[in-house]
Amino acid sequence: MKFIPLLALTVAISACAAQPPAGVQQVGTSQKAPNVVAQCIAQKWADKSQQQVVSQNTLANNQGVDVYVPGQQPPNGAAAVVHPAWSGPGSWVGFRASGAAGSQASGDIQTCL
Repeated sequence: MKFIPLLALTVAISACAAQPPAGVQQVGTSQKAPNVVAQCIAQKWADKSQQQVVSQNTLANNQGVDVYVPGQQPPNGAAAVVHPAWSGPGSWVGFRASGAAGSQASGDIQTCL
C-alpha cells in the first residue's frame, strides 16, 4: 500500500511531461536529434534573413532548444521549440508565436524535419 501514492505521483508527472509547453503549437516531429533540427532551423532563418538568430538551450546537452525568429529575443519572443520526442527517438517541434512575428516560420521549420 505504500507504493500506491508513489505510483499515482509517477503517472501524474508522466502525463504532464507528455504535454506541449503552454502557448506552443505543434509543427511536427522528426527522426533527427533535437540539436540537429534546432541547428538547421537557426541556419535557415539566418541565411534567409541575413540577421543574427538567437538559440537558447532549455534542456541539458542541447536536448531542448528554443530558436528565436530573427529579430526576436528571449524569453518571450517568437521561437521554434525543439525537444526530444514525447516517446521514442527523434524530436518534437513546435512554434511559439509572438505578435505578427514568424508568419512564414512554420514552413521554414518543416524543411528541417
